[in-house]
Amino acid sequence: MVGGNLWRGVAYALLAGMIWGMVFVAPVLLPEYSPASLVFGRYLAFALVALVLAWSDRARLRQLTRADWLRALQLTLVGNFIYYLFLASAIQTSGVPLASVLIGTLPVVIAVTANWHQRSLPWRQLLPSLALMACGIALVNLAEWKLLSAGAGAGYLLGGALALVAVAAWTWYPIHNAAWLQAHPQHAPSTWTTAQGVATLPLAVLGWVGMGLWQGASGGDWVYGLGPRPGYYLGLMLAIGLLASWVGTWAWSRASTLLPTALSGQLIVFETVAALCYGYLHRGEGPDASALLGIALLVAGVMVGVRAFHRQHKNQP
Repeated sequence: MVGGNLWRGVAYALLAGMIWGMVFVAPVLLPEYSPASLVFGRYLAFALVALVLAWSDRARLRQLTRADWLRALQLTLVGNFIYYLFLASAIQTSGVPLASVLIGTLPVVIAVTANWHQRSLPWRQLLPSLALMACGIALVNLAEWKLLSAGAGAGYLLGGALALVAVAAWTWYPIHNAAWLQAHPQHAPSTWTTAQGVATLPLAVLGWVGMGLWQGASGGDWVYGLGPRPGYYLGLMLAIGLLASWVGTWAWSRASTLLPTALSGQLIVFETVAALCYGYLHRGEGPDASALLGIALLVAGVMVGVRAFHRQHKNQP
């Protein structure tokens, strides 16, 4: 891996993280909407955006085999629907603190799992960056840990279980998405992102219709799934569908073609930092000293990890 590819990969991962951080704020901005409404609204918007893009990319999409389309469907089911459904459910069940604590472990969990699955760096070279990140995650979530110890109960246990499913889903997705991209270098990341969006369409439509039928049968107000604030809901879902789903997934897939999975897994930390910043902006407050130190340690962990991979691949013949 040459240095140029490495830093380009880091830049793409940074872009993806900054965009993906938006999804942590959506359940708070729309508290009256169910997790299913957020999930199916977001991915229906993603699918519609992908359909528009698929027309201009149809020649390359035709080159995908039936096995490729099945893989795209599997990836979007786990990495999109299962992940975000359980994340949104955890946030609305137990609040942002518990979800952020557990989801915040993803940079370490993914890096360890990826390096275990496909050894790209000796553990002794990987551990320093992971240790810095673990300390940073603990510090940025110090306030959340205090809230958890003060308010633990049945809701927190359920929220924790839901968040753990989200962690498992998002650990599985980047590893298998990167494996497909690295095994199929002839396909552009943008084409693969659009394919996942198109594969999302039947799942999103079925989920949307099912949600509407269930809400209608239960006597709820269901105006084609748009809820009490249709304009705000539509605008936010379209923004997330275009940015967080298509642009974010494309940027992450691009990073996955340029970086070892164990390194790109660490760079999920950009999503954690972005989510923290957006959360502070939404609450109208700034981070305290422990959170600032934690963010500094997270960034330091990223830099140490990038330098370790750079040295490793620079020394390879």
